[in-house]
Amino acid sequence: MNTWLKMGGLLLVAAGAVACVDADDVSSNVKDLRVLGVAVDAPELMAPTCELNGQSLEVLTQEVTYRALLADPKGEGRSIAYTLWACANPDDERCEDESTRIQLAQGTTTAGDLEVRIRPGASQVRDGTLLLEKVRQADPYKGYGSLRMPLVLHVTAGSESVHAQKLMVFSCPIVPGMVANVQPVLRGLTLDDQAWDAAAPPTLKGKGPFVVRANDISDLEESYVVPGLREERVNLQESWTISWHATLGEFSPEQTGGSDFAGGPGRHRTEWEPPEKDAVAQEVTFWAVVRDGRGGSSWLVRRVLWSP
Repeated sequence: MNTWLKMGGLLLVAAGAVACVDADDVSSNVKDLRVLGVAVDAPELMAPTCELNGQSLEVLTQEVTYRALLADPKGEGRSIAYTLWACANPDDERCEDESTRIQLAQGTTTAGDLEVRIRPGASQVRDGTLLLEKVRQADPYKGYGSLRMPLVLHVTAGSESVHAQKLMVFSCPIVPGMVANVQPVLRGLTLDDQAWDAAAPPTLKGKGPFVVRANDISDLEESYVVPGLREERVNLQESWTISWHATLGEFSPEQTGGSDFAGGPGRHRTEWEPPEKDAVAQEVTFWAVVRDGRGGSSWLVRRVLWSP
């Protein structure tokens, strides 16, 4: 087992949330129970060596904080039941294979940030094998570059049910220059070119559209190193994306950032537009969920007082 991270081809990145949404829904308009974002802090556990010794196991099995952004705008503060699973196969988006899944947490909460402390790297399946080893066995590349363990959150409230999958990254420094990923964090937002304070919701009136921007984050996007197919050093650059959501109206575009067709960075500017009719004055909640494309994620929450 001491070569479990040094076999096969190349794997990068981890996924964000995969939730059940009706086909007619607009992604940026949050009406029902949703998991808008999932994060693990730290986003990557990198062993100091690729030998599976005691020092490496100490890092790979350490405790981390799992966070999920739960939205339930019509729930009126109702209780939300949750179960968090870890399993071996990334294609098993609900961790339904009982032979290779571990229950990490269970309980009840309400809308907002769910936080639980977990040790997925230390989890063992029924025969006593580390779940990480089962992940390696299920990986066609046998973990070369990284292992990605599926963490699946199942939340229910009333008749609503949502599954959200997060691929947690475990790695080791196969080539010089590899370092563990750092969580992406937004510096703040502006609304119509004014600083958008989380503590004091601004007042908006009319049909808009209203321009929303993320403060410049270009210098926070990390340069990083991954191993190539021949164990050579490959240099890459992050290009963060932001998904935009609100309890009323919709965003256009619904996601900003990433790289354009020419390979350049995208701009984090979007427009929020309230409904054209049948909307009443209300407080609107907004979420900006940032992802770095490598498994790192975080979010900001803002509110406005809007009237037609």
